[in-house]
Amino acid sequence: MSQDLVYMSAAQQSAAIKKREISPVDLVRASLDRIERYDGKLRAWISVDAERAMRLAKQAEDEIARGHYRGPMHGLPYGVKDQMHALGFKTSLGTRVLDESEMGAPYDATLVKRLSDAGAILLGKQNLHEWGKGGTIDFPYGQPRNPWNPAHDASSSSTGSGIAPAAGMCSFSIGEDTGGSVRGPASCNGVVGLRPTFGRVSRHGGVMAGYTSDTFGPLARTVTDIALVMQAISGHDPADVLSSPRPVPDFTRDLSSDLKGMKLGIVREIAYSEWTHPEVLAAFEAALDVLRQRGAVIEEISLPLVKWAVPLQMLTTDADVASWFLANYLRDRYDRFDEGTRSRLVTSCLIPAATYSRAMRARTVVRAQVLEAMRKYDALLTPTNLTPPRLIEEAQENVSDSGDVLPKLIKRRIAHYPFSLSNVPALSVPCGFSKAGLPLALQIASRPFGEPTAFKVAHAYEQATEWHKRHPDLQKTLS
Repeated sequence: MSQDLVYMSAAQQSAAIKKREISPVDLVRASLDRIERYDGKLRAWISVDAERAMRLAKQAEDEIARGHYRGPMHGLPYGVKDQMHALGFKTSLGTRVLDESEMGAPYDATLVKRLSDAGAILLGKQNLHEWGKGGTIDFPYGQPRNPWNPAHDASSSSTGSGIAPAAGMCSFSIGEDTGGSVRGPASCNGVVGLRPTFGRVSRHGGVMAGYTSDTFGPLARTVTDIALVMQAISGHDPADVLSSPRPVPDFTRDLSSDLKGMKLGIVREIAYSEWTHPEVLAAFEAALDVLRQRGAVIEEISLPLVKWAVPLQMLTTDADVASWFLANYLRDRYDRFDEGTRSRLVTSCLIPAATYSRAMRARTVVRAQVLEAMRKYDALLTPTNLTPPRLIEEAQENVSDSGDVLPKLIKRRIAHYPFSLSNVPALSVPCGFSKAGLPLALQIASRPFGEPTAFKVAHAYEQATEWHKRHPDLQKTLS
């Protein structure tokens, strides 16, 4: 009964809570039990406050019993990447650089406050690559592991935020995506994950250093779940000068199984690249067939400039991040950084201003090509990751010479960075499993503020397949 409850979609849990068929107390207790039983191995969480969560669950139960139902988030347990502030929790950022006294949260991040107002119950903070930037080799709070096979990578950098909903430890998570850090963990762990349009969700209360790309986004077990969470966290925030004043639509309004009239483009340079694993390609082609059966017209397109998205974003976003760290911690706490993070930051500190300026201008050229394609197509399609989840030791980015750059840096990012650089919405949805039983995923990117379109395509695919109904058997995989 407990496993059935925690593996229900957030939408199903919400409907059952509203009808008082289940209680938030039972759901939160079941989630906490999963964390206690399995997180010692999976390491999805950095901190959990069970006492606080149970108190809020009882409060939600009492409110609903009195007829004060707040909406679809009411009573649902969730976690956030430990990169955003939440009162009562430390903000560790997954690093040894900070002293204990520097981890206190000064206030709730805007999205945490919005979810609290909607009745969602924060269980705790989730594990991540150091400072949310990827490439961590030695994790201060434990090595995150894939729930489908703990010897394999759970991706970066919102790692715990992908593991937790996949493992039934919460209804949904909030991660952060600079260059794929929501979509990658969604793909590797077999859940749905969205990088929203830049500005759709407030970043206030997050420790953000990649100012031109950092974006918060949800991870959950179904597309409808993602749409419901986005409904709660989206919208203008005066505290975030880069948040958009654009009205928030009803994200669930156009969810259907009919894609007639929709035109979708396959990005040739990503989907059919030299690095695309045969099992990934086979799952991707099968997903295309399903979308065609739903009525979509699908064509192959060429975006020759997308191959430059990875070096251009690393030249610019990594330099943004490095400049922040150089001013704050890198000079006087150099030895406290993880080796992987430190190497990446120090290298980025050496990028000349002239190179940075030219790279920023070149980004607009790549973005223009992506946006031009989106004027012709409702959405663009690629695999989310070009390879199945790798063994943990194989996934570490130890770059020792120029020969390592393409296989270790470019291959992992090429499917993600074109859409991060373009600041458009991109969603990952499960589309199969490798022969080794590890999740594979389809990526759907749409034009700016085109989240409803991405949801429609993904939902139609999801309803025609069974992948979202498969969940890891933790008792078996972790025994």
